[in-house]
Amino acid sequence: MSVLSKYVDRIAKTCEQNGFTKHAFSYALVTSAIVALTIKVTIPYMKSTHSQYVSQTEMAKSKVINGSLTPTEPDGSDDDFKLAEAEKLLVAQQLKKKSDKHLVAPGLNKEFLKQLVMLVKIMIPQTLSYETGLLSVHTFCLISRTFLSIYVAALEGALVKFIVRKDVKQFAFVLLKWFGIAIPATFINSMIRFLESKLALAFRTRLVRHSYRLYFKNQNYYRVSNLDGRIENADHRLTEDISVFASSVAHLYSSLTKPCFDLMLIGMALMRSSRKMKANILTGPALSISVIALTAHILRIVSPKFGQLVSEEANRYGYLRHIHSRIITNAEEIAFYGGHKVEMQQLRQAYNRLVNQMNNIFSQKLWFVMLEQFFMKYVWSGTGMIMVSLPILTGSDAESSILRDSVVKESNVSERTQYLTTARNLLISAADAIERLMSSYKEIVALAGYTYRVAGMMDVFEETAQGVYCKATIVENDQTNNIIEFRNGKPIAKGRILYTNDPENMSITLKEVPVVTPNCDIVVPNLTLCIKPGVHLLITGPNGCGKSSLFRILSGLWPIYAGELQIPKPVENVPCMFYIPQRPYMSIGSLCDQIIYPDTRDDMKRKQITENELKSILKMVSLEHIAQRDSFDVVRDWKDILSGGEKQRMAVARLFYHKPRYALLDECTSAVSIDVESSIYKIAKSMGITLLTITHRPTLWKYHTHILEFDGLGSWQFRKMDENEQQKEQFLH
Repeated sequence: MSVLSKYVDRIAKTCEQNGFTKHAFSYALVTSAIVALTIKVTIPYMKSTHSQYVSQTEMAKSKVINGSLTPTEPDGSDDDFKLAEAEKLLVAQQLKKKSDKHLVAPGLNKEFLKQLVMLVKIMIPQTLSYETGLLSVHTFCLISRTFLSIYVAALEGALVKFIVRKDVKQFAFVLLKWFGIAIPATFINSMIRFLESKLALAFRTRLVRHSYRLYFKNQNYYRVSNLDGRIENADHRLTEDISVFASSVAHLYSSLTKPCFDLMLIGMALMRSSRKMKANILTGPALSISVIALTAHILRIVSPKFGQLVSEEANRYGYLRHIHSRIITNAEEIAFYGGHKVEMQQLRQAYNRLVNQMNNIFSQKLWFVMLEQFFMKYVWSGTGMIMVSLPILTGSDAESSILRDSVVKESNVSERTQYLTTARNLLISAADAIERLMSSYKEIVALAGYTYRVAGMMDVFEETAQGVYCKATIVENDQTNNIIEFRNGKPIAKGRILYTNDPENMSITLKEVPVVTPNCDIVVPNLTLCIKPGVHLLITGPNGCGKSSLFRILSGLWPIYAGELQIPKPVENVPCMFYIPQRPYMSIGSLCDQIIYPDTRDDMKRKQITENELKSILKMVSLEHIAQRDSFDVVRDWKDILSGGEKQRMAVARLFYHKPRYALLDECTSAVSIDVESSIYKIAKSMGITLLTITHRPTLWKYHTHILEFDGLGSWQFRKMDENEQQKEQFLH
């Protein structure tokens, strides 16, 4: 600032030498700043009006194709537009079908208050809790800090008073008191920051625990990412958004509570000081309230929509993380294709969109903070100077006019000096409190954006747990032949799942159940069959005919939109079904954890299964060499250590450990040798496990008794296999 002032002085001197006075130069500079600010305030309004006109024009030029509006094709070189469409494709399609209530943008509105109250009830579940204790101590520290500020201001006024009187003894005594109060003051300041961090952590812990309960309720972790399209990056919302929201709430409590205490107590102290000076105690507060109300109204009018800006920034940041995660997940496939250029381009575009949004926020803050600082530092300072001077200029001076003694005059001067110093320090604290309150408006609006994302995430978790999904559908209500019923644009799962307890009826029965994908693509309109224990079923058909989809319906992962599914109720230690995919999942943990997954060590001890039994299970799948090489307690990265065939055999070892009634085998031995594969199927049948197998290997036909054939057009055939049918490979295609 000093360098800038020197350049301004040089320019002013140059202008003065050319006949242009300093006053005229100052007027020109101020006028330029006001014109620039006016242009800055009016440009966003003009842009919004122009964008609305353009959008209306584009909608008028849109074409109607298949009953839906299709806008004209954008420029192929507009990469930002393409990336934005890829980022919000599914969400945008669903937003069109939602009511106006759900289209409320994040901001200071009733929806924000409703969502905030809901989250506060989660963070503070009851009146007497750990969080209320922290809030109580935190509030006590904030009030104590205000009293300390008032006391320190009074001490500083007394110091100036005794300096004017040249009273060394009293000055030294007050100075010692000033140093003594510094110890509790610094401790209170540190305690306020400490308690704010503890509050943020406590709020985050409550929200995380509640979110995790919802996330893992009714297999929500699968439903949110596969059956619902409203949350594309649940990991970002569960980690980053919750953390920022909790920190914002804790910081906002301090930012709002302490300034309110400061204003209330400092106002009372100023009124008491004015009364001592025998001045009007209402003139100063009335002037300050009027100026603050006027400036606050102006700032509220010109304030940018920080809630929407912050929410959009979080969306773009989450999408950038999503692209990183996708590259990590599919690194091998991308490397085989040599697609690093395409992925890097998409990554750069996503980052550039994030940078553009951040720059937009920075530019919006630049002019708003400039106007804010102008009001708070200069307008309010001038108002404060008037408030401080009013008691001195308008106070009663009768005593000093009667008493002409020099000692009395000196005493009056020192008293006025003490008042001026104390009032000035209190006004500085009050101005700082008001500035924090005004600045908190931006924080509240930003909090609205985070509240919108966190509360929206929990609403989605609640709905998906109840079977309510929003996902882009490829069919409409009139194209489903009454197989799927839609309500408010959402498909309704009207089918039933019945769990039977009859020990004489342990069969799996499907009655008129359609096989429907999450995007409402009807693969099989109607499927009715009964699979009894001992009915080893082979499922065949072309790709996309519904083989794996049937397994997802039997496992309860996909909703049943019609009909009825009857499955045996799982009993203790004996699961009903156990699914093994082609690419098994290797969990984090030891070798023992891989075999008993999803059981824990406690579950294993409760079932009274020993390590010797685990060794025999590994021997059944030809993995005994792993137990000889590593102990059961060694923790390794099994996903990278085991080969593809070893992973599949490890998944079969889990099957032998759990011994379910039914095994859903989806190409689970495609990387296993034929001799080991044959041994696995023989052992599984000897254990009494009923096999439901998807395979393309003719060697496995002989281990099944029935066949379910899909033709890929919606038709199917369920029948018993002939004795010599195992050799007919044409049924495989």
